[in-house]
Amino acid sequence: MKTVYSPLHAGHAGQMELVTSAIVPGFEKPSRAEFIKARVESEKLGPIIAPVEHDLAAAKRVHRADYIDFLPTVWPQWIAEGHAGTAMPFTWPTRGLRGDVPPKRIDALLGYYSFDGGATFVEGTWAAIKSSFDVALTAAGLVKDGERSAFALCRPPGHHAGAGFMGGYCYINNAAVAAQWFRDQGAKRISILDVDYHHGNGTQEIFYDRADVQVLNLHGDPMVEYPFFLGHADERGAGAGEGFNLNYPMPFGTGWDAWNVSLEDACARLAAYAPDIVVVSLGVDTFEKDPISQFKLKSLDYPKIGQRIAKLGLPTLFVQEGGYAVEEIGINAVGVLTGFEDR
Repeated sequence: MKTVYSPLHAGHAGQMELVTSAIVPGFEKPSRAEFIKARVESEKLGPIIAPVEHDLAAAKRVHRADYIDFLPTVWPQWIAEGHAGTAMPFTWPTRGLRGDVPPKRIDALLGYYSFDGGATFVEGTWAAIKSSFDVALTAAGLVKDGERSAFALCRPPGHHAGAGFMGGYCYINNAAVAAQWFRDQGAKRISILDVDYHHGNGTQEIFYDRADVQVLNLHGDPMVEYPFFLGHADERGAGAGEGFNLNYPMPFGTGWDAWNVSLEDACARLAAYAPDIVVVSLGVDTFEKDPISQFKLKSLDYPKIGQRIAKLGLPTLFVQEGGYAVEEIGINAVGVLTGFEDR
């Protein structure tokens, strides 16, 4: 399996984030990608290749054009307005406030285009975002050209980014971009299987009223877990998309046996949908030692995930999402990939 990787991700480093009671160093840090890359190399998964640059047209197929155009301007605007440190929002246009008029100041625009204080910016953030997008599309191209599978080692991740908003460390929704790109290249149906601990709220929002992209999410119960405001089992799509969005919320403490019941059901529904290609949002923050998650999967469970996905017998693009126990993230993420390869 080929891996696509860009060193430009490392420019997104040293950023701060807002959590429940404090502003803290970001959990989403460069070592995540480096541990995974090192494991790809040590396991001899296959060649690691550089991404090909793409213009942003593919991003604008799933995101609002004004949102995508905003992202590269954040840091220059932040500096031009005299700010220092991490660019971070502090106010949001919630219910009852105007959300249709973009403000002019950068600190307000950050809130206008986000849902939390986790997608923040430093000088190298935009270059990292763009490289992550290029990684995803380059890996998608490998699958389109006949590879059985490919791994997009994306950083920053993407599945919390919606059509017009960022959040949860995510800016461009790489899995959604790839799914739409496959459609634009002639695929009739795509399934996105999101196995990250946190619900892929951005992916759901983008495709919620569509029947041509099936979205299946296995995640922590939004009644008690971030991102809280999407991910309930009764969210099944709307209009033409009714029945093509499937959520599997699970309680704190869920281990392999219970989690695997959800995986089996999701895979059965995916197979019945009969997509041309599967896009896997590969988060491994389901791990028992993850510092911001509450599931109890063990490292030996991750190859079993890959093995089950391989049984679908479909071309598969793996897109890296979450996972914050950085010392084990390489073992767990690459474990899924070697399991898929059955070795």
